[in-house]
Amino acid sequence: MIRDTSAQDQIVSSASASAPKAAWHRYRWPALAGIALLAGIGWAVHAWSNASRSFDSSRVRVAEVQRGDLVRDIAADGRVIAANSPVLYAISAGTVDLKVVAGDVVKKGQELAIIDSPELRSKLAQEEATLAGLEAEASRANLDATLARAKSRKETDQASIERQAADRDLQRYQRGFDGGAVPQIDLAKAQDTLKKADISLANATTDARLQSQGADLDARNKRLLADRQKAVVAEVQRQVDALTLRAPFDGQVGQVQAVQSTNLAANAPVLGVVDLSKFEVEIKVPESFARDLAIGMPAQLTGGNGQPFPGEISAVSPEVVNGEVNARVRFAAAQPEGLRQSQRMSVRVLLDTRRNVMKVERGPFVEQGNGVAYVMDGRTAVRRPIELGVSSLGEVEIKSGVQPGDRIVVSGSDLFKDAERVSVN
Repeated sequence: MIRDTSAQDQIVSSASASAPKAAWHRYRWPALAGIALLAGIGWAVHAWSNASRSFDSSRVRVAEVQRGDLVRDIAADGRVIAANSPVLYAISAGTVDLKVVAGDVVKKGQELAIIDSPELRSKLAQEEATLAGLEAEASRANLDATLARAKSRKETDQASIERQAADRDLQRYQRGFDGGAVPQIDLAKAQDTLKKADISLANATTDARLQSQGADLDARNKRLLADRQKAVVAEVQRQVDALTLRAPFDGQVGQVQAVQSTNLAANAPVLGVVDLSKFEVEIKVPESFARDLAIGMPAQLTGGNGQPFPGEISAVSPEVVNGEVNARVRFAAAQPEGLRQSQRMSVRVLLDTRRNVMKVERGPFVEQGNGVAYVMDGRTAVRRPIELGVSSLGEVEIKSGVQPGDRIVVSGSDLFKDAERVSVN
């Protein structure tokens, strides 16, 4: 017989061999689940210890602090308006006769409308009649002054002749007295006659001067009255001429506010004239930027075709309406062709440029923070005081409190209710 190897084999129990392996498989998954549970509890405890409240990240916006140039500018949509568009008014009540219609192209000095005012034309006739009467009185006063001067000159000449005759008589009596032919009493009478002639001549000269001055004064007063009336007539004539409304410049008739052949009240609007050769762009600027605007500040205007045009601030309204300030921008060079009233244009006004500053995206935290901001530390937003500088429409300068690379909650921080630390998941 051939002997096999059965005597060499040793029987091993299968239950004892698989026991360690079965025990490992039995506790592996519970152990992993316990480790995950402990990790979750640890993370929750860590998050709870670091933040009093938790918010979803979709409800906030976070921006990174950077260092660079901050360009302060204002971007707004403007409306093209005529820089010169006066409205013509009726200077007096009357019936209007329109010579043009809205949209007509007119030249400077062209008749636009005529207002028939019988009252004003009657007043002009009355004032002209009064002027004619005063002119006649002034002429009569000048004639009276001439006559008075002629009469005074005549009296003066007569007194002068009488004085010469008295002087000759005195000389004759003096020679006769010296020769003994004339008594002394006759010589004394001749001397008295000469003195009387001297007095008469002096009085005649004085009277002539005074009468001439009085006549000149009367003539001057009459002339002043006539000149005053002439000014009144000129003013009434100006008003009558103003009844004819004329174009103040080359342009186009705008809105016509009067109806043909109707009776207008004094100072009622009739029509407007638009200067098509000079346009400006009107923009509305937020109140916070209005204090930085100044007349002459450079601007850039962009039309519908995207072509930019240089401009400058020409006017800034001193009044704030609904949190905005109206400003006007004029073209610094030749204005583009084809501009129309109320056409839309984009305007960008450059205020200034800050070089190499810390800046971050502008958001509601600028107005809501009151000098503080929430800076991200991992997934935790920490409340931290910061110092803000100037701001533009898109960015704001940060002077202190953060470093470049830090992340700030720029929107949604009002949900945190001033908590010191919050979790952002």
